[in-house]
Parts: sequence; C-alpha cells; structure tokens
Amino acid sequence: MLHRFLTRIGFKKAVAMDVRLVQRNNRYSVGELLLAIIYPMILGLERIETTHLLQANGVFQYLSGLPHYPNATTLRRFLLRMAPQALPRLRKLHDRFLAKMSVRPRPPRRLIFDLDSTALVVYGRQESGRRSYHPLLCFEGQTKDFWHGELRPGHVYTGAGVRPLLAACFAKLPAGVRYVIIRADKGFYDHKTIAWLEQRKARFVIAAKLTQSVKQRLSGLRYRQHGGNVSTAQFFYQPFGLKKRYRFVVVRRPQTEETSDQLTLFKLGQYFYQVFVTNLTLQPLNLWRFYNGRAGVERIIRELKGSYPLSKIPTHHFLANETYFHLLLLAYNLVNWFKRLCLPAEFQSATLATLRNQIFLMPAQLLRTGNRPRLTMPTSGPRETAWTYALHQIEKLTV
Repeated sequence: MLHRFLTRIGFKKAVAMDVRLVQRNNRYSVGELLLAIIYPMILGLERIETTHLLQANGVFQYLSGLPHYPNATTLRRFLLRMAPQALPRLRKLHDRFLAKMSVRPRPPRRLIFDLDSTALVVYGRQESGRRSYHPLLCFEGQTKDFWHGELRPGHVYTGAGVRPLLAACFAKLPAGVRYVIIRADKGFYDHKTIAWLEQRKARFVIAAKLTQSVKQRLSGLRYRQHGGNVSTAQFFYQPFGLKKRYRFVVVRRPQTEETSDQLTLFKLGQYFYQVFVTNLTLQPLNLWRFYNGRAGVERIIRELKGSYPLSKIPTHHFLANETYFHLLLLAYNLVNWFKRLCLPAEFQSATLATLRNQIFLMPAQLLRTGNRPRLTMPTSGPRETAWTYALHQIEKLTV
C-alpha cells in the first residue's frame, strides 16, 4: 500500500534521480539505500541491525523494487561515508515534496508553527564528546506535517538557533498563506525572537518566563472565573529590551487540582499560574485553549521516540546521525501524507502503531498469473474496507 502511494506521488522516481552520487560500491544506488533505511523505520524495525529480517523476504524485495536487501554493515557504511554528501540533496528533496503535499487536499490560508525541542540520550563514545542530542523541531499545528528541524548537540539551550529555524520555516510558506501563528513554550521566550516575529508581522503566543517583574503583577490582577476552576486575567507590560508593551495573559488554577507539568511553572499562595505573551486578540480563556493545541507536537515527539526510531541513534558520528535524523522525519511526513490523502476519516488521528496493526502489516499472498504478479488479501471486514478506500484514493491522486 505505502509502496504504491510513494510510486504514485513520484517519490520513488525522485529519490532515485535527485540524490545520485558517485560511489565505489555500485551494487545499490543511493536511492535504493535511502529507501532501505526509510522502509524499516515505518515497519517498526528500530535498529539498523534488525533489518536482516528483510534480507530473506523475497516478497518485500519484489514489492519495494530492491533486487537484494542490503545488510546492516552496508547501510551503516553508507551513512558514514556517503550521507554527508547526500544530506543537502535529501533535504532539498524533502522540501520539494513538502511544497507539493502541504497544499493538499486544499491550499491553507493560515499556518500554525508549533516549536519544541527534546533530549535524546545516546550511548557509546560520540564524536562530539557529548552523550546526548537536543534537536529543535517545528511542526504545522493543523496538518501535523514536519516543517523544519535541526539536530543539535546536547549542551545547547532550548532557544538556540530558533531564529534561523523560523527563517527557514517562513521561506517554505505556500502561496496564498495570509498569516502565520507561532506557538512555543517558555524555552523560546526571548526578546530578540519576539522582535523578529513582529518585524515579519507574524502572530504568536509564547509561554512567558516568570521574571520577578511578571510575578509581582500576578496577585494584584482582577481574575475572571470560568468553568473547571480556571481563572484568567491579563496585563500589559514592556519587558526590558523590547520597544513596546505586550499583552500578557494569566491562567490561574487552584493547587488542590491535579495539574500538568506546564501548570506547575509557578506557585503563589493557593494557586498555580501560567503566563503567556501574545499579539493575538483572542479572549484570555480562548487564547489558553488555543495554546493547549500545541500539545499535539508533544504527542508527535513521543511517537517519534516510541514508534519511529528517534531514540535509536545508529552511529557515533554527528553527520551520519544527522542524515538518519532527517530520513526519519521524511519517513514521518510520508506516513502523514499517506494518512491524510488516502485513509478514511477514522484513521486521520491514528498513530503509526495503529496503522501498522490495521493497515500496513496484513497477511497477503503474492501470486503470479500468466507471469503477472497479483497481491491477494483475505476478507477482513473493516480492514478490507480501509484498504479498498485507500487504493481508490491512491489511484485518484495526480502528481
């Protein structure tokens, strides 16, 4: 199913033609090696070493177009020797497909960029001397598409490199987008970033760092009570380093309630407080609810670590690991595009684990009739309905 989708959108042809490099071992093309890494990520083979399971699978090799599945040593050597040269072309290819797929099924009029970072613990002696990475990521909040990201050493702070990342995100805006909204946690609260966003007429809601000046204002505000023991207030304040006043929205909840990690940012008296800086005109309660939509990016990162092998860094070399990182995010987008464009409504919020169980990993038989291959699947109720729907949608796709 996924192979047919990738062929239909032109990805298989593009990866074969656009990422070609001169290499000593010509048994596999660069495109074949890239697919040989991407497919196991989607199938759930978490480490390069476990891909040996595919070497004896003739049906998989036939369907994927790989004459022989490369062994783990070949894949690791490819990452070490060839990937640093292939990475710029790979990222350009990814951006080209993002431009095509982000406007489907309809061009967006607004985009929501959700920023986040995460810690990746690695083992063994790393080239950088650090035993961790701290990638910076941006996802589009409505489609959940990965938009841009960078793999960084583990010692950098959360907001490092955020403005170059945002510039790269804005450079990929599809035609017709009227405005962009940034949602980010307090790790991205930075006066220079806010000023940068203002210059580009972007809208934003960012969790504010609770400086002493902000804390002093919390107890004296007039709060409005809402359902669920939530109270809101707002004030205007010009932080040092900024050229004008900004609106700060405060959310207050009683200490007696069960609260998330984010709501324990600051405790004063009997309440927990959360504060946002924004240039949006939403009412405080609606602004808080809109910001909470950013939780989607946290779920995506958990899925990248759990269902995709983001937490299984394969080598001790930064450039090779960076290429693996971008291949993984490309694999994520390919699955997200397949889900959005080809699957029924009930699968739109499905995780990769669910897609594996109900779509990708199904028993089937490859037959040859008159020397023509035919894949037959058992009658399987809801699964068969989803397959039939997806096949029909794939055939309707136009490149």
